[in-house]
Amino acid sequence: MADSPYVIAVTVESFQHVVVEGSHERLVLVDFWADWCAPCQMLMPVLASLADAYDGKLLVAKVNTEEEQALAVEYGIRSLPTVQLFKDGQPIDQFTGALPESQVREFLEHHLPRESDRLVARAQGLLNAGDRAGAARIIEQAREVDPENTRVRLVEAEIESAAGNIRGAQAILDGLPQELADDPEVTCLKGRVSFAALRADSPPEATLVSRLKADPKDSDARHRLAAHLVAHGDFEGALEQLLELMKRDRAFSDDAGRKGMLMVFAMLGGQGDLVTRYRSRMLNALY
Repeated sequence: MADSPYVIAVTVESFQHVVVEGSHERLVLVDFWADWCAPCQMLMPVLASLADAYDGKLLVAKVNTEEEQALAVEYGIRSLPTVQLFKDGQPIDQFTGALPESQVREFLEHHLPRESDRLVARAQGLLNAGDRAGAARIIEQAREVDPENTRVRLVEAEIESAAGNIRGAQAILDGLPQELADDPEVTCLKGRVSFAALRADSPPEATLVSRLKADPKDSDARHRLAAHLVAHGDFEGALEQLLELMKRDRAFSDDAGRKGMLMVFAMLGGQGDLVTRYRSRMLNALY
């Protein structure tokens, strides 16, 4: 066993505390190994060296599969060595075989917290508290530390949106890498910015309500009213208007009713009673 405070042998009795609970505080790399496995012996010093190099950001938990067969079965271990990475109580990634240190480090870098992530979280907290100027200062630091961190760009877009610079926020989001197109956080923010842009260019809510009373077929008024409702946090009201728009006028603004509903679903995290009910109603209306 490596002489390191960050390398620990675990058993079925200690696994819950060390790995599952411990992974809520830092990443835990679980090394499933056996004495007879030569590649396992090759990998051990690599993992120990990295555990020390990361100085507490990473814990290596070693499971001797000959002695802890129940754990090997529970986590589907079929070959040795198998290394699983735990975060927030769950295995999130794994590799097999005795990889060289450079490849193991690359594997870890995808998951280890970056210095810029800490700054991004701080900036997000300031923005949520209404301190837009403070958030902007911190996010500038994050950009200087790590210009490749796309989360920096996301908070910048939120800051621009909060400042009323909707076009600036949209430009930032449009410039994000294509691989982030389906990222839930990106999709949510795009929806918020899109509704904010529509609301900023719309008459007051009372005017739109009056227009709809005079003409329920006024698709433009219904669409803009939904944007106002989203801004108020009345997501059910917005979904009701967007569903009615979809039913009445699929051709309006390239199926804006259906697309607007999908945006609201994303803003709500894609789950929950409201999403379930209105997704069902949307599908029933479509088919």
